[in-house]
Amino acid sequence: MSTLHEECGVFGIYSPAKTHLAETVYYGLYALQHRGQEGCGIAVCEDGVIKAHKDVGLVGEVFSPRVLGELPMGNMAVGHVRYSTTGGNERRNCQPIVVNHMKGRMALAHNGNLSNASELRRELELSGAIFHTTSDTETIAYIITKKRLVTGSIEEAVLSAMDIIEGAYSLVVMSPTKLIACRDPFGFRPLCFGTMSDGTYAVASESCALKAVGAEFVRDIEPGELLIFSKDSVRSDRSHCAKVPKRICIFEYIYFARPDSVIDGVSVHSARLRAGQILANSCPADADIVIGVPDSGLDAALGFSQGSGIPYGIGLIKNKYIARTFISPTQASRTDKVRIKLSAVEETVKGKRVVLVDDSIVRGTTGGRIVSLLREAGAKEIHFRISAPPFLHPCYYGTDIDSEENLIACHRTSEEIAAEMGADSLGYLPLSELGELNLHAGCCKACFSGSYPTAVPKEAHKDKYEMKIQE
Repeated sequence: MSTLHEECGVFGIYSPAKTHLAETVYYGLYALQHRGQEGCGIAVCEDGVIKAHKDVGLVGEVFSPRVLGELPMGNMAVGHVRYSTTGGNERRNCQPIVVNHMKGRMALAHNGNLSNASELRRELELSGAIFHTTSDTETIAYIITKKRLVTGSIEEAVLSAMDIIEGAYSLVVMSPTKLIACRDPFGFRPLCFGTMSDGTYAVASESCALKAVGAEFVRDIEPGELLIFSKDSVRSDRSHCAKVPKRICIFEYIYFARPDSVIDGVSVHSARLRAGQILANSCPADADIVIGVPDSGLDAALGFSQGSGIPYGIGLIKNKYIARTFISPTQASRTDKVRIKLSAVEETVKGKRVVLVDDSIVRGTTGGRIVSLLREAGAKEIHFRISAPPFLHPCYYGTDIDSEENLIACHRTSEEIAAEMGADSLGYLPLSELGELNLHAGCCKACFSGSYPTAVPKEAHKDKYEMKIQE
C-alpha cells in the first residue's frame, strides 16, 4: 500500500493458425493489471498488417466488447499495460508502439527504463529523428528500426540494438512474420513464456498471466536472451547472455509481482513470507496481533506472524474498486483515495497492540493515514514494520523513484518517521538480511545501497521530455 509506482506489463502471443487473439491478450493484460493502471493497448498482426488500439485507462475500460471485436483476426498479437516511468500519462505514450518503415511494420511493447535514454534520444534528434511521444520506448523503436534497415532480419536488428541501449528492458517485438521476446543482460525485469495445447506460444511479464490464458509455463527468458517465434520454429539467441552479473529488481519479489507468480524459479509468495519471518527476528515487537496492508503487505505479515508467534489477523479491508493510490497526480488526491480505499476492522484491532506490516515507505503520507485509521478503530499501540530496507536512493530501471528529496528515510531517522506518522515504533528489514530471502540469483538493490549496475544517467526526471517541450 506504499506510494511506489508500478512499472509496466507486456504480453505477446504467436499462434500457428489465424484466430481472434485480441481476446486472449485482453485476459493476459487483465492478469498483469497490477503492473500498470495508467493505460493499455493491443496490436494484432493480420497477414502482415498491424492494427492496434490503445488509450489511457484500465484494461476493462479501454477494451469494451465492441472494441475487442473490431480488432482483426491474426496469428500474432502483443499487449501492454502501462505506468509512466518516463513520459507523462497521455494516450500518445500508451503502448504498443506501432512503426511503419521501408522494410515493413513493427509493434513494440516495453517494460523497464533505459538508463541512457537521454543520450540516445539526443543523438537521434540531431540526426533528424522526430519524436511523437515522450517515452523512452520510442527511442528503442527508432534504434531497432535503424538497425533493421541495415540487417537481414528483425532478430538481427534487435540484437544489434541491444549493443546500444542500456538499463532495464523486457521487450516483445512483432514484425509481419515473427514475434521476438528479449530481456536485458542484467535481467532487471522479468519475462517468461509458455505453450498452449494447440501449439500457441505466449510471452508475459509474469507467469500469472500465462495461467490466465491457459498456457503452461515453460521457463523464464534468460537475461540477455532473445527468443524468435516464427512459422514452425522457436529459436533462442544467447549471444548477449552472461556478459554481466544478473541483477533482477529486488522489488519484483517484495512488491511489484503478483504473489502467485514465479520469477526466475522463485515463488513471489514464498519470498514475501520469508521477508516477514526475517523481519520478525530482526525487528521484534511485543504485540497482540499482526496485520498486513493489502495487498502486497499481507504475505509478509503472515510471515511475521509465523516468525514471531503473534497471531495473524485481518485488520484492514481494501476497496477493490479504487485504483492504486499512486495513480493520483497530486498529494491531495492521493490522501483522499487512501481515505476511501482502506477501512480498519475494529473487532481485530480495538484495545490491542498491533504490528502493522507493509512493503515500503516512500513519502510517509500513506503510512500516516493508515496509522490514523487504526487509531480511530481503537488500536492501543501500533508498531510499523517494513519488509524492505529504507529507500535512500533513486531508481533508474523502472521504479518511479527519481528524487532523494521525496524519500522520507533520507531526511529522518526511524524514530522521527514513527513519530511523524503517529506510530509507536518503526522497523525495516535490514539491508544485510536481504541475502536471507534465498532468491538464488543476484538482485539489484541500488535503491537501498546506492550501488548501481550501470552508469547513473545525467537526466532522470520522468517528465524530462515534457519539460523540454515546454521550454
